[in-house]
Amino acid sequence: MQVAIIGAGPLGRRLALASARAGYEVLLEDVMPSSLHHAQEYLRQELGPAALPSVRFVSTIEEAVREADLAIDCVPDELESKLEIFSLLDRMAPPKTVLVSPMKNTSIADLASCTYRAEKCVAVVADAKELADASVRKVEVRTPASVADETVRLVREFWEALGFAVTVAVDEAALRG
Repeated sequence: MQVAIIGAGPLGRRLALASARAGYEVLLEDVMPSSLHHAQEYLRQELGPAALPSVRFVSTIEEAVREADLAIDCVPDELESKLEIFSLLDRMAPPKTVLVSPMKNTSIADLASCTYRAEKCVAVVADAKELADASVRKVEVRTPASVADETVRLVREFWEALGFAVTVAVDEAALRG
């Protein structure tokens, strides 16, 4: 399975590392060359040169998501940032791609309703610190009401492969709407 991680900051680097260790093919994207360079050095140090080929470093979202099964955004948890990245991912990723967003402050139901693939959008309810904390090994996958069972299965399997216990819940905004 191919995982596109959008944003090579601390969270993106850690997710790329965990994904590569779990055996996934990873494309790590950032528009800032310095962020990609820091990520490459971090991953080389953690994985060693032999394992590094499982991670490719790319500078465009289009290149990152071209064949991705999962696209995980690592942009700030602010509505404007999430809307912008989901719009780009929705437009550039193939129809099969599931969009995943770590968030606490934004409704995945609201974000998903702005895409052509609401059934393939999920949130991981956590912030960057929680996902990086080795003692916190559980995540909640929050979905819009219209999410496909296959989407939930794929996302659950991914996070479990990274060592997380997973619970699934429907976004309360979807229940009110």
